[in-house]
Amino acid sequence: MPTKKPDTDPVAAMESLRAALTEVGIVLPSLRIDPASPQLRLVELGRVRADVAVRLAEALQRGGRE
Repeated sequence: MPTKKPDTDPVAAMESLRAALTEVGIVLPSLRIDPASPQLRLVELGRVRADVAVRLAEALQRGGRE
């Protein structure tokens, strides 16, 4: 299990994730910072349709390369 980095900026993490997903044509409309737990610095991914989840899994499996 990876070591957590408490100093990671959640806004930067969210923007980085959004950019990476955009590169492979995936949009997570509910992607945002979790406002309920700012001390935990959580990024909320939200819900997606099943077809988007499959595309996300495929992108991860191929390392994001098309």
